[in-house]
Amino acid sequence: MKIGNVELNTRLALGPMAGVTDLAFRTVCRERSGCYTVTEMVSAKALCYGDRKTPALLELGREEHPAAVQIFGCDEPFMEKGAALALERSGADIVDINMGCPVPKVANSGDGSALMRDPDKAARVAAAVVRGAAGKPVTVKFRLGWDKGSINCVEFARRMEDAGVSAVAVHGRTKTQMYAGSANWDYIRQVKEAVSIPVIANGDVFSPRDAVRILKVTGADMAMVGRGAFGNPWLLEQCAAALEGREVPSQPPLADRMDRLVRQFELALAHKGEKIACLEMRKHLAWYLKGVPYASYWKERGCKIQTPEEFYQVVSGVKRDLSDRPDPRDE
Repeated sequence: MKIGNVELNTRLALGPMAGVTDLAFRTVCRERSGCYTVTEMVSAKALCYGDRKTPALLELGREEHPAAVQIFGCDEPFMEKGAALALERSGADIVDINMGCPVPKVANSGDGSALMRDPDKAARVAAAVVRGAAGKPVTVKFRLGWDKGSINCVEFARRMEDAGVSAVAVHGRTKTQMYAGSANWDYIRQVKEAVSIPVIANGDVFSPRDAVRILKVTGADMAMVGRGAFGNPWLLEQCAAALEGREVPSQPPLADRMDRLVRQFELALAHKGEKIACLEMRKHLAWYLKGVPYASYWKERGCKIQTPEEFYQVVSGVKRDLSDRPDPRDE
């Protein structure tokens, strides 16, 4: 499929998730699946004001193409300039606008999903980003609406298309749902039927079967994996295989999963430095060990990791003590 003038050789995307989909995590998800990736969201204002922490969020891997950089904001001049800066500094192929983040800190400032309450303003913001992108494709990620009484995703998608957007990604929940309940794929289907640009379906893809089903139910062009990838980067290669009609690889043994975590840690170490990499590995280790029997001791140890040596000690302990124990997820 194509997004604007960019050819994608996959029907699978890894969703942008703040604090999760950094360069290291995107790399371990992408390198065996070939999935399309999007950076964590970056504030357009922070870009324009030269915030020192922002450049690291924009960095793409050497082979991470095609890929998108995601920006957020609601001020048209900042969004226009921010789009240009984000593309220039990241080398990304596509710029994505976050109009779906439900977190109060973002939405209460008029950004993210708050733009769904004002489609006119959202359309002006999208048009500004299209101008700033100067010929590179622009996409928008949004939800079904603010709440169940104001679901407006179909009309919203039409407004985005009219503003010059090249594709939309739709999360099948409202803002007020956050991540509770089930994603409603029927509304995503209605969006697909209403627009002529590609549609990316997002919400409740937790297995290869889900990836196949969401495309079948919605008629969308791509499936997007979000929270299902937490501690589970091999889900992307399983979903990619299912979508391509290949045999789905089985769940890797625990020792191999720990090796993938080590790969992620070493990428984070090179990119972010020892302190931040160790702090962030605490949550990633807990996700990698989710559902692993008898892992509570090592999860507790993992929550206290402060140095690379401590990280490697925990990983070695997990592989030594737990690798031979039966895992119910393998049955």
